[in-house]
Amino acid sequence: MLAYIARRLLLMIPTILGILLISFVIVQFAPGGPVERVLAQISGTNVDATARFSGGGGDMAGARPAPGASGGQQGPQGTYRGAQGLDPAFVAQLEKQFGFDRPAHERFFKMVWDYIRFDFGRSYFRDISVVDLIAEKLPVSISLGLWMTLISYAISIPLGISKAMRDGSRFDAWTSGVVIVGYAIPSFLFAILLVVLFAGGSFLQIFPLRGLTSDNWNNLSLAGKIIDYFWHLALPLTAMVVGGFATTTLLTKNSFLEEIRKQYVQTARMKGLTERRVLYRHVFRNAMLIVVAGFPAAFISAFFTGVLLIETIFSLDGLGLLSFESVVNRDYPVVFATLYIFGLVGLIVGLISDLTYTWIDPRIDFESREV
Repeated sequence: MLAYIARRLLLMIPTILGILLISFVIVQFAPGGPVERVLAQISGTNVDATARFSGGGGDMAGARPAPGASGGQQGPQGTYRGAQGLDPAFVAQLEKQFGFDRPAHERFFKMVWDYIRFDFGRSYFRDISVVDLIAEKLPVSISLGLWMTLISYAISIPLGISKAMRDGSRFDAWTSGVVIVGYAIPSFLFAILLVVLFAGGSFLQIFPLRGLTSDNWNNLSLAGKIIDYFWHLALPLTAMVVGGFATTTLLTKNSFLEEIRKQYVQTARMKGLTERRVLYRHVFRNAMLIVVAGFPAAFISAFFTGVLLIETIFSLDGLGLLSFESVVNRDYPVVFATLYIFGLVGLIVGLISDLTYTWIDPRIDFESREV
């Protein structure tokens, strides 16, 4: 097993490098960049920009600036309209400050060296380090990801077992219909419906529509803080869970059906064991192998990928919204840092999932398997 773990860890290195390299190359061909964005704001052509140039230094993990010193669009006389009226020395200073005065390959290798040391630099448009910025957004994403996964599993596992035990019955049929309908409805559409119905949209105003806590949270008792916390999470979690438990439910059902039909179950029944004892003493451990082993990956999926629109609709400032705004604002240190962290965590969680299989069922041996 140690050899398998070592191989997987070594394979993470070229995988992460490949992710960063492909993303970096794509960014080189993307229009605009932080320098162009600042120049557009200064010249008044970027009226919709939400980013604010803070004057702080940046990392060099960014896009290639447009040709010329100004970084703007080229006009008929060879000047750049985005930099009209600006001192070329100021434009050159901006490029140097953002690190775009160096060739692309130098910027890439410096980025990789910094990321190996977990030095992600500072945000281009916020006066804060990338690490502090990500840490600031973590509570929202952890809350949504963790509770969504726990609630989803708490619903999916009992429901999947019940469906397996009543396979082909009316209960199985109508619950399958409910699960499929819930899975088919996009979570953001259901979130909008909840806002309209219960958050002051057009009908009732029962639940809040912003943040994880109320303004007076620090003045509440412990019980009041817990109630207030879940009061704010009620609608976002409902919107996420509705379609989130379908896969696990059907996976649990099919896993139990496969085990129930095996010979050892028939033998246990012939020995006179009760159906409940057969189910929970013999079937449960084997059937739950694939479900439990997938828990880390399910949590990471909910934590990183499923919350962007939910965070936007309910005004929750988490990692999903941060990543989206960073791409829009061309805040490349944040973009590449979140990409690096997400990719690294995803690879580690994949390894943990494999190790979970062997912990639950020692018969599984990855040592002899080709990676």
